[in-house]
Amino acid sequence: MKRFKKGQAVLGIELGSTRIKAVLIDPAGKTLASGNYEWENQLVEGVWTYSLDRVWEGLRESYQELCGDVRERYGVSLEKLGAIGISAMMHGYLAFDSQGELLAPFRTWRNTMTGEAVERLTEEFQFNIPQRWSIAHLYQAILNRESHVKDVAFLTTLSGYVHWKLTGEKVLGVGDASGMFPIDPATRDFNQRMVKQFDELIKDQGFSWKLNDVLPKVLLAGQEAGSLSEEGARLLDPSGALEAGVMLCPPEGDAGTGMAATNSVAVGTGNVSAGTSIFAMVVMDRDLTKVYPQIDMVTTPDGSPVAMVHCNNCTSDLNAWVSLLEECLGTFGARVDKNTLYTKLFQCALEGDADCGGLLSYNYLSGEPVTDLNEGRPLFVRMPDAKMTLPNFMRTHLYSALAALKAGLDILFKEEQVPVTRMLGHGGFFKTPLVGQRMLAAAVNAPIAVMETAGEGGAWGIALLAAYRKRLETGQTRMSLQQYLDDVIFLGQQGSVAEPAPEDVAGFDAFMERYLAGLSCERAAAEALQ
Repeated sequence: MKRFKKGQAVLGIELGSTRIKAVLIDPAGKTLASGNYEWENQLVEGVWTYSLDRVWEGLRESYQELCGDVRERYGVSLEKLGAIGISAMMHGYLAFDSQGELLAPFRTWRNTMTGEAVERLTEEFQFNIPQRWSIAHLYQAILNRESHVKDVAFLTTLSGYVHWKLTGEKVLGVGDASGMFPIDPATRDFNQRMVKQFDELIKDQGFSWKLNDVLPKVLLAGQEAGSLSEEGARLLDPSGALEAGVMLCPPEGDAGTGMAATNSVAVGTGNVSAGTSIFAMVVMDRDLTKVYPQIDMVTTPDGSPVAMVHCNNCTSDLNAWVSLLEECLGTFGARVDKNTLYTKLFQCALEGDADCGGLLSYNYLSGEPVTDLNEGRPLFVRMPDAKMTLPNFMRTHLYSALAALKAGLDILFKEEQVPVTRMLGHGGFFKTPLVGQRMLAAAVNAPIAVMETAGEGGAWGIALLAAYRKRLETGQTRMSLQQYLDDVIFLGQQGSVAEPAPEDVAGFDAFMERYLAGLSCERAAAEALQ
């Protein structure tokens, strides 16, 4: 209880695509309490979005649930905090005017509406600009002659927005910033050559602003990022119990918190985060030899270059099929715990044929830039002589969740010959022991580790970054982020490792041949079903 009275506990909150999670940790990284809020994006007039009202409703409810957890576990009220960290889905478009009013509905990472902007900017910068990046959304709005663009005074991400409202500071962690606009690895700030190129591109528009005027200030992990204001404290805790003045770390994106949560910030390490979306991060010691539209260059929370393969779709279609099977059981009066159902179905997939017996699926609820598809239509296809069994069916959907990622990583590992010393998995896909690991090991033909803390997720990762900020602020021995993770958080931690089985690797390769050949079916479905 002393840790609460002295304000030693550290709060991390991450706004994920289906859940807002709050986690409270002690200085050693141990989870003390947690709270959750479920939400979903909405497709409104063709735009994937979340309302900002839901953002604050979710933040308050997840925090209040965490406070209730503290009262139940420890018999105290949470009033003092040592530090706070805010994380959220990267990328997207949140544009505000000079009065702080939102100019257009929040456009999330899931949107694939910026193709023209991406083509022009990638050519201009000679740097891959993905469709979900903030600069792509801004430039597409300019190309579309959207009237609000002239009034833009501040452009940020979801984590940057929440941090701004809590502290008044218009800042962003370098990892999240690297999903807005390219970062210069030498300065670990926005690339000023490209900033000038962008300003030149739009000078005929006559805007009163230049790009540097509207972008947030870039900060590295451990740097000063402001403190919780009285107004911010009431936004998070309307009851008035939470004291203002708490330091905050730089707000980060879910990629950066995933790297922190898996201790993957050192050169040669990598991680795969698999949930609603899926992405892989590999920390680099060199640039790629050329520009690849399937590979983004972002950074770690302390500014090191990272090659990223990001796919918009992962488990959503798989979850829909599991719900259908649950409904089927229900018609016979069977009631199965959802976690048990997932576990049994995932384990069942291990009994399937290595190549899925001729079955094929596409899990595209939305467009998938890695495979050059602007719209998605979930699709299940099979040959007439395919082996339609439950194990093959489940294995097919697990493979499908990883297939687009494999297409991108094959470029990184096979064409660029990028070495990886370890690859770690985290997220809901890996919750059932060894199953998700084994499938991913087959996809990338490399060992996949899952740490004991893998289920903690991004909220825990941003809490670690907040604890790191507090450690530096309070004058404890200065250390790099990597040293902090190695020596304070992950020292002695055990995990499990799945080695790639040759028959699984060959089976996944055979599945990928069908998958790539059948993409025309997915395109046809998107065109025909409007």
